[in-house]
Amino acid sequence: MARGWVQTFTNRAAQGIREFEHALALAPNLVNAHAALGFAKSYIGRATETEGHILEALRLSPRDVFAYQWACFAGVAKLLLGSDVEAVSWLRKSTEANRNFHLAHISLAAALALTGALDEARTAARTGLALNSGFTIRRLLAAQQSDNPIYLAGLQRLCEGWRLAGVPEG
Repeated sequence: MARGWVQTFTNRAAQGIREFEHALALAPNLVNAHAALGFAKSYIGRATETEGHILEALRLSPRDVFAYQWACFAGVAKLLLGSDVEAVSWLRKSTEANRNFHLAHISLAAALALTGALDEARTAARTGLALNSGFTIRRLLAAQQSDNPIYLAGLQRLCEGWRLAGVPEG
């Protein structure tokens, strides 16, 4: 699993996916591998598959301590796909499960902004930035883990949502 995460976060998500699939071949109920597989697929332009993997992880472990992260993974995948209303639903689940997860609040801000709920988006952005005052769009873009054009196009939508919500450029 660890090697899969390292590969995913170093622009080798396809290799990371193979690691997660191998882990699942050995242990089909390994919930973190299901979630990681969904997460990694978003980096190679296959965000349409993310939700299915997250739903399987949640089916196997509905009260898992990491469910808030999984919901955030699904929400961001929905944002990458332009399914902003569905993203709001997933990201609300994430913030409700863990009110201290800044990335869920900041991602919720983008989703809300892209649906036109600008006041609520700005509130979500302020909440996320209060939890991580160093978050900026520039820092996130500088640390990108994928050069996949489908992923990057979705990421630009996400950044536009952040800008509308008042997340600092950096």
